[in-house]
Amino acid sequence: MSWQTRPLSEIADFVLGKMLDQAKNRGEPLPYLANVNVRWGDFDLSDLREMRFEPHEVERYGLKPGDIVMCEGGEPGRCALWKGQRDGMMIQKALHRIRPHAGLDSTFLYYAFLNIGKQNGFAPFFTGATIKHLPREQLARVPIRFPEWPEQKAIAVVLANYDDLIATNQRRMALLEDAARRLYREWFVHLRFPGHESVVVNDGVPERWRKQTLASVADVNARSIGARDRPDSVLYIDISTVSTGLIGEVTPYAFADAPGRARRRVVHGDVIWSCVRPNRRSYALIWEPDERLVASTGFAVLSATGVPFSYLYFTTTTDTFVGHLEQNATGAAYPAVTAKTFEDAEILVPDGDTLAAFDHSVLPQLEQTEFLKQQNRALAQARDLLLPKLMSGQLDVSGIRLPEEATA
Repeated sequence: MSWQTRPLSEIADFVLGKMLDQAKNRGEPLPYLANVNVRWGDFDLSDLREMRFEPHEVERYGLKPGDIVMCEGGEPGRCALWKGQRDGMMIQKALHRIRPHAGLDSTFLYYAFLNIGKQNGFAPFFTGATIKHLPREQLARVPIRFPEWPEQKAIAVVLANYDDLIATNQRRMALLEDAARRLYREWFVHLRFPGHESVVVNDGVPERWRKQTLASVADVNARSIGARDRPDSVLYIDISTVSTGLIGEVTPYAFADAPGRARRRVVHGDVIWSCVRPNRRSYALIWEPDERLVASTGFAVLSATGVPFSYLYFTTTTDTFVGHLEQNATGAAYPAVTAKTFEDAEILVPDGDTLAAFDHSVLPQLEQTEFLKQQNRALAQARDLLLPKLMSGQLDVSGIRLPEEATA
């Protein structure tokens, strides 16, 4: 294969998104992506905001399938390929929109960025001593190595096959989660639980059920690394790696080199909840963790004591519970809650038989979900092993048969 290397400015167009200014912006309210909505290879569209855009701004700041959206700050270089997930999507100033020129495949370019990011290759182009940024003039200098069009498409197809399988598993996980949440709402919101016909309900509370604080049925931050029990190494969960129901990459550290926030011990069945910006719903259920796994002190770690952990997970991730966190968050720029916010939350505690029946019903779905998560981690690892070899031309892809649409 014949490869060439060119700076990004010669092979793609890119533009920063629009500045958010409620006083000056005019036009039609449209949804936009902010830095927090962009993950590596994916978008979190669960908490979108709107900004006004005038007609002439729609082309400049709007997204089309094949565009790459990249973070200018936060984790500079983090990016994902837009595939038209939602009509009328725009971008805010903290993001670059990158459109490759003719002759450069956008999926290949995304994987080139992913490879650069995994090798810390964006770092030489960052500006800022404490808060890193990747401004437009620096992004323009990033070198991109690429082969001829057919080889680009073949490499993109190989890598995208892994991500397509991951996406399929994610859809299956969403269906399992939705089924469990529907059951939760049926039993504990609409109160149509098994045997409800013969149970007296007073003020919305069935007989033998009670409303209690979360602290009465769960501990918050029960286990932390102390001065006398420091491990040799840890696997660290940072807040930035957790999205709704999912933990991304965990980072291995020798304990002496670990961030100072790597102190919360977690065990099977714990629920971790980011204390910052609870509206983002950055939470996850811990499932059969490595004994070295620890979470940032920026999380509240909820450990069930008086209810099954399955019930704790679903009851602390409802809209009502999130609303409690949002209403009690303090701080304008970074609204946050404390451990006490969780402890003081009022929840409905059903009787033991109903709790046991619910646990029995949803545990298979949680187990299947965890199996799919493990599959996705294995698929991502396999993709990441291939990534540098494909992007360096070490592997021959000339024999790969491309789908008809990929050759167009």
